This record gives sequence, structure tokens and C-alpha cells, in this order.
Amino acid sequence: MTAHDELAVALRQLEETLAAAELWEVSYPDAEAFESQQPFCVDSMSLPQWLRYVFMARLQALVDARAALPANCAVAPAMEVWLQQNAGGRHQAVVRQLTEVDRLVTEG
Repeated sequence: MTAHDELAVALRQLEETLAAAELWEVSYPDAEAFESQQPFCVDSMSLPQWLRYVFMARLQALVDARAALPANCAVAPAMEVWLQQNAGGRHQAVVRQLTEVDRLVTEG
């Protein structure tokens, strides 16, 4: 299995994990929200919105194109902080799955 194939599987598993944690069904951000210059679009999107509509969408596009993956990826720590602040630290399965995506991207 190639790195792209492994990442595709991990992204599907992340979607399932986010859905189970009730963090997948987030509203689509306004068009202006995508123009943010801040990391994770913190000034215009919630982290689950950014994760679904920016991060995962971009990674899926790279997988589909079999394009080069980013040199490193470390989104899980941001999600862990967000969950602590917004979900009382619940949903550690999300952090675990996101850590796997981070690993696959970085090693890819």
C-alpha cells in the first residue's frame, strides 16, 4: 500500500471518528472565512470547520492527485487544545486518529 493509499484510509477513518464525536456535521463557512491569513483560520472558522473544509479537503486533493505531501504535519496538538476548551477534553479518539494522519503525512 502506498503512502497516498494509507493516508486515504486514515482520512476516511478520521471522518468516521469526527462523525461519531458529533464534530463532522459543521456548517460550511462563508467564502470570506477561507481568506483568513491566521493559522487554522482561527479568526474565521471553528477548528472542526477548518479540519473538514480546509485540512481534510486539501489532503484528499493531494491524495487524489498523488501529489507531494507536506514535509510535516502537526494538527493533533491543536485539536487536543480545542477539545479541552470546547468539549471538556472528551473525544480522545479524534486526537488519536488525527495523530495518525499527522504521522502519515509527515512520513509520506
